[in-house]
Amino acid sequence: MLENCQTLQQHWGGVSEVIDRWLEERRELLVKYCELSEINNFDGANEDHGSKLQNFCELMVDYVSVGHFEVFEQLAGEGKAFSDKEGLAQGAELMEKIQPSTEFILDFNDKYLATDDLDALITDLSGIGETLALRFESEDKMIEVLHSSHVRLLMAES
Repeated sequence: MLENCQTLQQHWGGVSEVIDRWLEERRELLVKYCELSEINNFDGANEDHGSKLQNFCELMVDYVSVGHFEVFEQLAGEGKAFSDKEGLAQGAELMEKIQPSTEFILDFNDKYLATDDLDALITDLSGIGETLALRFESEDKMIEVLHSSHVRLLMAES
């Protein structure tokens, strides 16, 4: 039994590493967001503004992709492995809350990949900031429901 517990801890420890890397990407994303938010007047002719915006968009899309195609799948797999029906149901509800933010983020990215018109960027950045804040809150709840609670169970068993 102890061997099985250690194997599970090693496996879910790997999930923790994936989550940790993803949360580090989130931190980087927030830094880039803050850098953009500090610009008061966007000028399409200013190459620095354009490169900061492009870097932010790339990081944001990468973050969302890792969330959907790696982290959320790992979390759901963990919930299934623990037969955590309640956690999986809560995770599905949280995914429903997260999905609109994904669409908003992708729309923002598409808009600023296709235009040099930065007149609406300050307003759009405000919207993206609110969207990210709500998304992060739901993601954190999902990590708590589908990972942290299981890690605590494993620790209690060992």
